[in-house]
Amino acid sequence: MNLNERSSAILDALLSNPSISSALMEKKFDLSKRQLGYSIHKINSWLEHIGLPLIERTSQGHFLIDEKVFTALNHVKETAEQKHSSILTVRQRTHLLLCMLISKDYLSLDHFSIALRISRNTILRDLKNLEKQLEPFHLHIRYSRKHGYYMEGNEFQLRKALMSALMELLETDDGLPELMDVLELEKDCVDAFRNRIEMVEKKLSIKFTDEKMKTMPITLFLILERIRKGECLADSPIRYKELAGTKEYQAAEELLFDQQGLPEAEKLFITLHLLSANVITANLESEDTIPNLFPAVDSMLSLFEKVSCIRVQERKQLLDKLMQHIKPAYYRIKYNLTDTTPVPGVLSGEFRSLHQLVKRSLDPLKSFIQSEIPENEQVYITLLIGGWIRQQGESIREKVKAIVVCPQGVSVSKLMFHELSGLFPEFVFLDSMSVREFITYDLDYDIVFSPVLLETSKKLFLTKTMLDTHEKRLLRKQVLTYIHGFVSKEVRTSDIMQIIRNHATVKNKQALEQELQAYLSEVDQHVVRTTLEEAQPLELSDFLMNQHVKMTYQTESWEEAVRSCAGILLDKGIIEDRYIDAMIKSSEKDPYIVIGNGIAIPHASPEDGVVRTGMSLLKIKNGVQYFGHRIHILVVIAAKDKKEHIHALMQLMKLSKCEEDVKNMINAAGIPEMRRIIHQYSNDAVKEKELYYG
Repeated sequence: MNLNERSSAILDALLSNPSISSALMEKKFDLSKRQLGYSIHKINSWLEHIGLPLIERTSQGHFLIDEKVFTALNHVKETAEQKHSSILTVRQRTHLLLCMLISKDYLSLDHFSIALRISRNTILRDLKNLEKQLEPFHLHIRYSRKHGYYMEGNEFQLRKALMSALMELLETDDGLPELMDVLELEKDCVDAFRNRIEMVEKKLSIKFTDEKMKTMPITLFLILERIRKGECLADSPIRYKELAGTKEYQAAEELLFDQQGLPEAEKLFITLHLLSANVITANLESEDTIPNLFPAVDSMLSLFEKVSCIRVQERKQLLDKLMQHIKPAYYRIKYNLTDTTPVPGVLSGEFRSLHQLVKRSLDPLKSFIQSEIPENEQVYITLLIGGWIRQQGESIREKVKAIVVCPQGVSVSKLMFHELSGLFPEFVFLDSMSVREFITYDLDYDIVFSPVLLETSKKLFLTKTMLDTHEKRLLRKQVLTYIHGFVSKEVRTSDIMQIIRNHATVKNKQALEQELQAYLSEVDQHVVRTTLEEAQPLELSDFLMNQHVKMTYQTESWEEAVRSCAGILLDKGIIEDRYIDAMIKSSEKDPYIVIGNGIAIPHASPEDGVVRTGMSLLKIKNGVQYFGHRIHILVVIAAKDKKEHIHALMQLMKLSKCEEDVKNMINAAGIPEMRRIIHQYSNDAVKEKELYYG
């Protein structure tokens, strides 16, 4: 037996404010006396079912709630909120709130709180975050007593925001079930829309990417919900003449066969959605292409060949691949539907240089579309051309052939493809593809890389979509041991430089390192090198140098301790004075900065006055009281970005978990003794790396 949404909201309101009267409750939820009475009856039936006392009402219209009800239900609610908030990120919650605002009517804080299983205060913070996310779309969240929370703004922009949110939300495995739960969607409903889209694939002789097959059914459902509520496109930028004659327009009509009297602007919007969707395979016929698009792409590729001094082999096949991507990109660019979120870590090494040449070659395409090409679309074009050039430069017959299979969409798939082909330059990487495409893939290959288990008779290597340096080297050892029975000896420029410095004076360190790097790149393609771009992370001992460590017997207060520790960084110009105030204010809220065994890490946001990344340590022999903790070691952290300090912070966390070493730090007679312990944790990390990397 479960409570419906309205009864759950009423019960939550009573637990939050038991002194509320019946009259106020009726007004709050826009109910009649009879409707409220029915909901209270439902709540009491549910309470009786779970063995709790019933809620009574006095003749004056007030509620009497037994203490057992508060104790039991608040404990359940807190447990559920803690569990749920650990699953969903703030970003995921804001996306879910957006979907609720777009599809549901008369929403209150209680509705949001029950649907997401978090407190009203958390909902209010999430709504503020969502308001910021919606600024680029010129959309606003409004509230009125009559209508509750609702969205205000241009309908076309609202749908763009929706599609962007769905794309990000459904990237993770738990995104879809969470969304279906929040929107109270039945699986059969989503499956029905998916079946319709698969019919469209057959009609158009295409296959959408896995990520599109995830988002499109939900998108179509929510758009039709908007139309059903009367929220239709008014001033649509979509031109009838451009889209009405396409196969996608006919497919959209078939997709919406049961939607009678659908406005023309809405048919065109669905058509645009189909036209702008990325595909993994497409049989493009001349009548399917946009007039004069092919000559523009051809001219773009010719210009690339000129500026790069590269003659592309099997040019026609590359043009077909470019057309397959650029046709949907044309509609995304024209109607400003391109995702503006940067693709992380895609272009590095040779691809970065290649990207500059591609950018110089885009003028024919820009002239045809009459618009600048967004950076993300440029990146995909670079990946297509760069991957083709690399593939054509290999001797396929003599090489190990590999493919990459990724269920997380075209962008992540291409990112994996680029990362792995760079890690294994001696292999030929044939393709990156979705799981659906892999099932029917008929080219010969030797090994397959994927983040998920696949049914294949060939060798499968399970790997993450993003690998750090440590994971790359472990994977390379594993693969080469399987292929050859041995691992190639790694030659590092940094090692050779150290040997030279041990026996000679180097006049120009940078020039020597660059020459060595250039030489090693020609010696053996089977050698994996640590490139100049792979900056080694700073250790804890790099941050906590002698002059950044301080000792005292006692301090008068927590604030004095923070100011004393932070003064080291202030004197060196690493932070501004306002950063200290921000740390103190932030630490007044709760003791989240205590990381264990008497160690605390006061910090604030970069924008509060961080000039550059740094750390300082203060040891207080007698300790200082803070939120019931006795703190003996303060480490002030000033982080300019999200990466530079992380490696050192992990070493500090490891130190904090060892009672013996923390005790030795507290009892240390001087800074050199403390530094030896700090250095030990830095060295341990280095030893671990050497153990794994060889």
